Amino acid sequence: MQWLARVCVQRPVLASVLMLVILVLGTVGYRGLGVDQFPNVDVPVVVITTQLPGAAPEEIETDVTDKIEGAVNQISGVDDLNSVSSEGVSQVVIMFKLDKDTNVAAQEVRDKVNTVLRELPSGIEQPIISKVEPSAAPVLYLGVRGKGQSMRDLTEVADKKVRRQLETILGVGKVTIIGGRERQIHVKMDPLALRANGFTAIDVMNTLQQQNLMTPGGNLETGPESVTLRIDGRVTSVDAVGRLVMRAKDGRIIRLSDVARVVDDKKRWRVSPATTVRRWSSCRS
Repeated sequence: MQWLARVCVQRPVLASVLMLVILVLGTVGYRGLGVDQFPNVDVPVVVITTQLPGAAPEEIETDVTDKIEGAVNQISGVDDLNSVSSEGVSQVVIMFKLDKDTNVAAQEVRDKVNTVLRELPSGIEQPIISKVEPSAAPVLYLGVRGKGQSMRDLTEVADKKVRRQLETILGVGKVTIIGGRERQIHVKMDPLALRANGFTAIDVMNTLQQQNLMTPGGNLETGPESVTLRIDGRVTSVDAVGRLVMRAKDGRIIRLSDVARVVDDKKRWRVSPATTVRRWSSCRS
């Protein structure tokens, strides 16, 4: 590089022109540089979501999260392991090293989780194993509001009309409703009425499960035709829920409305009394 220094000293004008050329080319190149706000980056991160309705955070951590963490920690290439145990929900986030293929990592996690399914508590839902895709991040937020309408009515409009219209647009992957209050039928039991009639909360739950269902009734052969029969036992209104029979004995019929009050309401906000968060760094090389 001594010859370049010698030329620049002997010919200062040439050196100045070279600097200007480099500056101009750099400015033009910088202005034409493409910028992608959502680059397609394959980040090897897998999330395991498991639900056990009604379980406390401590129970979720002991019976679900610990067992899943112990299984997935044996996978090679795990760089970071986070877990969140809240009321009824266990979430385990596994971050692999960058040289790990995401599809292979997700399959290995799925295989390891299947090995501990028998050890998980009864009544648990199937664990959901998903890959984190940065390109699937929300790019548009829409707000729905109306005058004189309740939160439940706005949720119905957002779910039945707005969401379904957006899902038909080409390129839309998923539409999620946040902050809505869905419709929910509440059965508020009367403890005194239940005790007077010899019922418990389990009897009310069994009545709702056994008398509010739809079952196949087989096939009916009518000559050359075959008719499929179906027993439609689902309730269609709030009053029909109250008319469900709890017990019929000695000519006396006790219905659900005699021991409980059925209210057409909306889902309540669920606030977890406690949440357990744990993080393991560099679990396995």
